[in-house]
Amino acid sequence: MDARESRETHETEVHEIDVAGLPTPEAQGLILRELRTLTERAAPFVAVLVMPAPEERPTGAPATDRIRALKELRPGLTAHCRGLAFVAPADIPEERAKAIHSSDALWGCPTTATQDADAAHAWARSR
Repeated sequence: MDARESRETHETEVHEIDVAGLPTPEAQGLILRELRTLTERAAPFVAVLVMPAPEERPTGAPATDRIRALKELRPGLTAHCRGLAFVAPADIPEERAKAIHSSDALWGCPTTATQDADAAHAWARSR
């Protein structure tokens, strides 16, 4: 599965990471790997992240492991990411909603969230 799509937008690439059909643990892992790859390229980018629907009984790494991995990525995100646009269902768990909306505090770059993929792409292009 190729989770990335990019196009040039005033020297900042817009990438889509679509993990909608994956179980949450796989989706989170793929997002972290893709963001790491983007930060290692050391070029400005914006990412649209199409998130999976919530699961009744989520499994996977504890939140502390995901936050630790994200903290390792944050310097690269701060340096190169112009924004993350999350496309997420309305019924996501509170923990995920807080993480999506924590912007610079957690991600190191601006974030937005919407249920509309077109709106997410429009926001990304405006960055």
